[in-house]
Amino acid sequence: MNLAHLKEIGKGTLLEALGIEITELGEGRVVATMPVDHRTHQPFGILHGGASVALAETVASIGAYALVDQETENVVGLEINANHIRAVRSGTVTATGTVLHRGKTTMVWDIKIVDEQQRLVSVSRCTIAVIKKS
Repeated sequence: MNLAHLKEIGKGTLLEALGIEITELGEGRVVATMPVDHRTHQPFGILHGGASVALAETVASIGAYALVDQETENVVGLEINANHIRAVRSGTVTATGTVLHRGKTTMVWDIKIVDEQQRLVSVSRCTIAVIKKS
């Protein structure tokens, strides 16, 4: 799986709607960006917590998928929690996800989202289920 393939399969999905772009994909590490604009704002003009959670789960899911046997396995989000630390009104946020646990049936990912000044915006932990394709 490469970045061009990810961009292609993201067309017409939440990734495209929110402007999420995967910028780095490595063994147990994923980096993605998302604009802070009208698509990701809540009604008071700041980054919506749900948009941050969507970015975090996207990073964890893509990272987990890169670690499984894609011929026989798939991945789905099982649980996610988030702490929102700092409000952001504009610009771009960057999420970095790293795998904490890589099991046969679950993975746990740590995701940190920062603003353009590298200040912590949100931190999440996401549990991913590894399931067999039917």
